[in-house]
Amino acid sequence: MFEALQSVAHGFSLAMLPENLMYALIGSLLGTLVGVLPGLGPVTTIAVLLPITYQVGSPLGALIMLAAIYYGAMYGGSTTSILLKVPGEAASVITCMDGYEMAKQGRAGPALAIAAIGSFVAGTLAVVGLTLVGPVFARYAVKFGPPEYFALAVFGLVLASTLSGGPPLRGLCMVFLGILLGLVGLDTMTGDARFSFGILELTNGIGIVPLMMGIFGLGEILYNLEQRGEASLVTKTIGRIMPTKQDWKDSVGPIGRGSVLGFLLGLLPGGGAILGSLLSYTVEKTLSKKPETFGKGNIAGVAGPESANNSAASAAFIPLLTLGIPGNAVTAVLLAALLIQNIEPGPLMLVQHADVFWGVIASMYVGNIMLLILNLPLVGLWVQLLRVPNWALTPIILVVAVLGAYSLRNAWFDVGVLAAGGVIGYLFRKAQIDAGPMIMAFILADLLDTSLRQGLLMGDGNPAIFFSRPMSAVILAISMVVLVVQIFAWRRNAAMLGLVDTQKEAS
Repeated sequence: MFEALQSVAHGFSLAMLPENLMYALIGSLLGTLVGVLPGLGPVTTIAVLLPITYQVGSPLGALIMLAAIYYGAMYGGSTTSILLKVPGEAASVITCMDGYEMAKQGRAGPALAIAAIGSFVAGTLAVVGLTLVGPVFARYAVKFGPPEYFALAVFGLVLASTLSGGPPLRGLCMVFLGILLGLVGLDTMTGDARFSFGILELTNGIGIVPLMMGIFGLGEILYNLEQRGEASLVTKTIGRIMPTKQDWKDSVGPIGRGSVLGFLLGLLPGGGAILGSLLSYTVEKTLSKKPETFGKGNIAGVAGPESANNSAASAAFIPLLTLGIPGNAVTAVLLAALLIQNIEPGPLMLVQHADVFWGVIASMYVGNIMLLILNLPLVGLWVQLLRVPNWALTPIILVVAVLGAYSLRNAWFDVGVLAAGGVIGYLFRKAQIDAGPMIMAFILADLLDTSLRQGLLMGDGNPAIFFSRPMSAVILAISMVVLVVQIFAWRRNAAMLGLVDTQKEAS
């Protein structure tokens, strides 16, 4: 405990440096902005801004800025949910139900205030948990060898296949596609070219940055161009901001419960902010003495989910930094940012890059304070930004994406990857296919390939080594259980919705 406090104190000394404070402020502003603007989102923004991390003075500064964009978007997403009934970020979908009803009743101010305060409390508590739990994760994971890393990669891929919530087979297909794309380039052990088809540029592999910028950035732009519907503000003025005594009384419990639920789900790769906010809403409705008021402007329906999604956003950094497993599309992009800064997250990060680990954690304390200051007094400004039309934002994002892709290696080939990724992202969006599993598999492909072959060398070619070592065997067993449970859960839900006639199949 004392050692953790010493490490946090060292992290604060780094996070409070003027340049890192500036990066935290820039990230908080950008995060709130992209959360407020519907259709943009943290994945798109971080993917588009990845090339800028090359220009940032230090890896710590780059990660502080990108992390602040992530949890800042969780704050900003509540504004459009409450005022437009359009979630600026996917995790804010649940907030729409009661937040928008409160705004229609002339109580937009208290709804926005409770969302901001709940997010601040939950984010801060989650960072405290991150401080305590992170080193414990790393302590056990530092014993990992190639068989354990292979099992961990398999576990990450299984979780990735279930992220979209659709048919497990579709998720597995996306995972295999991501692995295939991730293996393009030179074999790390033999030096032979794989799947390059004689194209010289492909011997270096497909660039993760232009690919993600295309899928999440350009693809989203192309899709949004088709959306002609315009949402209108439910209120032109916010009115009273601070909640009443009754509002505080009704919100304290949901904020506390949402913080804990979000943190626990955020620890699990594949859990995340969306599931956290949904579960929090369900719990609050179940515990409420007046469940019929939910969906009609109950402030607990805002406080709980908003706390849960911010807590989960912070907790998601534990599996990312200590195990190297991204839990969702956003942390997959953050993993790419670490890799392009030559920082490999995992069990040894606390040893090899302790400054980055503790500096990022400390910056989250600072960032949460910044976000509270930005969200409460400046709520009127964020409301005005809702009136910015898409036709003004789209060209700016497009130019930044193209320039960013080209500047990586001064190669037009990367711009071609960006364009191809944009088409793929657009088609996935049209077909309602989540690209997250593919991207996560793309990133984990190298770990899977290298650890598999190193493990086989350790076992003289006998795959039994992956099952003879206790830790790898347990992780592989858990992976199989998770996959089977997900398949049966989907079939049950599909049967209930009439998507699969299990009786007909049985006959």
